[in-house]
Amino acid sequence: MSKSTFTRRSFLQTSLLAGTAGGATLFGPWKHTRVHAAASDKPIRIGLTHDASGQFANSGQAERRGTEMAIAEFNEAGGVLGRRIDAVWMDTETNPQTGTRVAERMITRENVHFLVGAIQSGAANAISQVAQKYGCIYFNTNSSSPTEAGKNCHRVKFVWDGNGENFSKAAARNAIQTFGKKWFLIYNDYVWGQNTNEATKKVALNYGAEVVDEVPIPVGTRDWSSVLLRIQQANPDVVAAAVGGDDFKVMRQQVRDMKLDGKPAWINNQQDWPDIYGLGADAAFGVFGTTWYHYLDLPGVSDFVKRYQERYPTTRINVPGNVTYNGYVAMRELLRVVAEVGSTDNIKIIKALEGRVMKAADRMQHHDAVIDADSHHVQQTIYLAQGNPKPKDDTDYFQILSSSDPDSIRADAGKECKLETYADTPNYDQG
Repeated sequence: MSKSTFTRRSFLQTSLLAGTAGGATLFGPWKHTRVHAAASDKPIRIGLTHDASGQFANSGQAERRGTEMAIAEFNEAGGVLGRRIDAVWMDTETNPQTGTRVAERMITRENVHFLVGAIQSGAANAISQVAQKYGCIYFNTNSSSPTEAGKNCHRVKFVWDGNGENFSKAAARNAIQTFGKKWFLIYNDYVWGQNTNEATKKVALNYGAEVVDEVPIPVGTRDWSSVLLRIQQANPDVVAAAVGGDDFKVMRQQVRDMKLDGKPAWINNQQDWPDIYGLGADAAFGVFGTTWYHYLDLPGVSDFVKRYQERYPTTRINVPGNVTYNGYVAMRELLRVVAEVGSTDNIKIIKALEGRVMKAADRMQHHDAVIDADSHHVQQTIYLAQGNPKPKDDTDYFQILSSSDPDSIRADAGKECKLETYADTPNYDQG
């Protein structure tokens, strides 16, 4: 065996499958679920709820590459509990109604063990309501409305991305001190944009900002001239934008065309990699947040990028970003916990996830992360970045400015979470 083969195999078995050893698996009793006899040849099925159309199609497919990469690595290392992991995918279309239908079908007809995915917070909330009805564990990998782990939390739902309030807390104080107190707010007019804007406004006001205007932006806006003219006339120190997906790409281009990318200062709450990839480093104007970057100087990062490129040699986005990263680490942690618990029983897995600490080195971040037991939100490192003035190659868009530890940017929205009791959460195990 070559050294390179040994290194890859040992990585997969130690990093992915720690805790899979031994023991019989017991099942039951159940309610509101279909039950099948446990068998080593019965796959563990994951329902992937990733967008392939609509506002967040690019992000949905980037997320899917991350989840499928984790599944493939587990299967290459022998699966989980001696069983292969299968994935069934359906397009949630960036649409809450479609999310509801997909979740119902996944659980009642496809007999999935778990649900993973969703970009748009409205779709994620719809999926989680169905998941809670049946008791199916749902990993919301990339939705970042503060409400997802706040008033819309559920016992079965775990939220893996940083939320709008986390990013606002990381950015607002420094922005006021550096650029000024006169703020102009714009936001996509749906649940993520609305709630992120409210969180941004609250944080900015607490630090002494003056909000001179705030403008809701309909999803699908392609002509930004009227909004940008309002910004010119208001002459703010800072524009804080909670805009995502295809709207974000269009906005950036038109901001550059009107030469507004230098002044005022732009605070773009979160910069998802699929929304900027292909536009060039000069499109990354302003200051923005992210949870991960492919040039972080941390152990494991370059190896993760290399494995991604080997698995997806022809994809347009040829380096992974934060969305793919979130999908990967979420799926990896779910399968690890299944192996540790020795079962696909939902209550056992939920209890193992609550309060779970994930080491910084393992997650390729600067600080340890923890799954908050009271809100099921992953508290993690938040990075502030700006466009890179000296990129090392044509993928090096970001210059990382700082990293915030989870406690310093914890969201207040989690206090609104009221998780269902274990007794009120149906037992769910597809065998």
